[in-house]
Amino acid sequence: MSGDDAVNEDVTGLEPSRDGTDRGADIQASAGVATRFRESLSRTARIARWEVSSSTGTIDRKTVLVLAAMVLVVGVVGFGVADEGLGLEDEIYVVAVDESNPYHDVAVESAQFRPVPLEGGDRDRIGESVDLVVSGDRIWDVGDNGEPAYDAFRDAIDGYNEALMTQEADEAAAYPVLVELDYRERDLATLDDSGSAGSADDDTGDGTISDDGPTSDGARSDTNDEGDASSGDDELQVPNVGGSTGAAETTVGAPGSLSPPFPFRSLVLAFLFVVPMNFVIQAYGSTIMDERIKRRGELLLVSPASRYEIVAGKTLPYLLALVAIAAGIAYAIDGGLLAVAAALPIALLFLASTFVGAMLARSFKELTFVTVAISVGLTTYAFIPAIFTDVTPIALISPLTLIVTALQGESVAAGEYLFSTLPFYLSAVVCFLLGVGIYREEDMFAQKPIPAKVLDAIASQIDALSRWDARLSPFVLSILFIPFIFAGQLLIVALLFAVPEAVALPIVLVLAAAIEELAKSVHVYAGFARSRFEASLRVAVAVGSLSGLGFFVGEKITHIVQFVGLPELTVGTAAFGPDLASTSGPLLAGAIFLAPLALHAATAIVSAIGASRGSVGYALGFVAATLVHAAYNAGVIALVA
Repeated sequence: MSGDDAVNEDVTGLEPSRDGTDRGADIQASAGVATRFRESLSRTARIARWEVSSSTGTIDRKTVLVLAAMVLVVGVVGFGVADEGLGLEDEIYVVAVDESNPYHDVAVESAQFRPVPLEGGDRDRIGESVDLVVSGDRIWDVGDNGEPAYDAFRDAIDGYNEALMTQEADEAAAYPVLVELDYRERDLATLDDSGSAGSADDDTGDGTISDDGPTSDGARSDTNDEGDASSGDDELQVPNVGGSTGAAETTVGAPGSLSPPFPFRSLVLAFLFVVPMNFVIQAYGSTIMDERIKRRGELLLVSPASRYEIVAGKTLPYLLALVAIAAGIAYAIDGGLLAVAAALPIALLFLASTFVGAMLARSFKELTFVTVAISVGLTTYAFIPAIFTDVTPIALISPLTLIVTALQGESVAAGEYLFSTLPFYLSAVVCFLLGVGIYREEDMFAQKPIPAKVLDAIASQIDALSRWDARLSPFVLSILFIPFIFAGQLLIVALLFAVPEAVALPIVLVLAAAIEELAKSVHVYAGFARSRFEASLRVAVAVGSLSGLGFFVGEKITHIVQFVGLPELTVGTAAFGPDLASTSGPLLAGAIFLAPLALHAATAIVSAIGASRGSVGYALGFVAATLVHAAYNAGVIALVA
């Protein structure tokens, strides 16, 4: 064989490599994978272009007016809560006051008032256009708007005086009393007979407070050597997820200016990111439903494109539109990249939930109900926790909290971002998988009841996993449903953490157990209902055990909540279990760590046995498993309390 022939053989990949593998085959396989990937991207992009062209062709005048109204509302609200605002209250009151009067500067500094000269100091000679009259140190209200103008002027006087105090060089003279607030946990055991909470800091009667009260020079005479606000055993330690703990914020002002922390401006601006999503998902759901009603989706189903490519291509334009809208809003209100990154998982979950809803609905009327329910549910989940951004770490369960934090000029650690957004990302992935599972002719164009389609969607994932190993489906699906459990339990905690524990605790125990048992058993029931599993006791025990094991593995992942302090709350412990670090010893901690494995396996077996007997049996098994689970959680809480 000549040298040229050897070179040719090596170039064509016919000569084996030194390790005995076929190097040419590897190269060809890699080239084949790359080619298929490029073809898949090309088909997805082509479907996305078709979706854009078909959607823009159906936009009518009414749709344009709705979009214009949405942009107008977002712009007006955003500008209205900005620093300058719309100026709707500028010079709404007229005050008659001479320039020599001390109150003249108050009227000038306040945007609500327009000062006019007081002619001769005679109140009776003032025209009807004047709302207030200031002569000397006396103030009269006149006209129909006199009373509200008087109240507004008194507030303006207080604000003017406080501004003067703030400009005072000697802060001790302007504010001789300094008050430091330490937030403490409420201990019902310390309540006295009169209903007031006892305190370890007793008044000595001479103007000072013993133990750790403030001294006359504003410093703390704390008996604790560390002296920080988080060192006391009974103090509420606001946890930090991966970030650095900053110094306590000091607010200077009169006692009347103290108010509970509430990020109103940032919260309203953050809500602007959610408003456009409700309009976009309406269009997205309509295009999916339109293909089902008019059977236009049949053409795509018989094309070379896979179901995943079809769904990705149809979703991509709407996702890019939401990202562009979020980027525009973030640029307008100085939200930065963090605001866009926090809005992305919310947008994905909106689209994923709408996609599943559009695949389940049988008509546009049902689709309207589904999309409204999705909008209300997800908006509530995102908005309510964010209200407590400056109060409690529970707010971190909502990505909207990250937007509020960004608008307040504060940094967000990587752990905080993952904690807030990971449940949204994972939930969106699971929703898309369930929807893709029924993106087929027998489900898209059939008028099946919604529960039947839900079972079909879950059964399709059982089929997909069974191609690898039949034992994988109950194990993996229990893990895949963890994000929904996590989100549901976090929402329960957020809604009930302020409710008295005597009322909230049993509710949380039952609801948390029911959510977990549903996630462990619904795919098992779908498998039996769609004949994916043999309806026998042996198979029920096997799939129940695998489902419980998968849930146990997935549940350990959710123990990240311990890093944000939710188990410090009683309702958090009821939902997620106790903090193992607070137990009395390693043996008890190990038992608490492993005992859920037996619990989840046992309750999943109970539900599986019921599911193998039909819908009624499944309902009975589910109720029994929920009660056992709730009783177990109550016992664990009592054990480690």
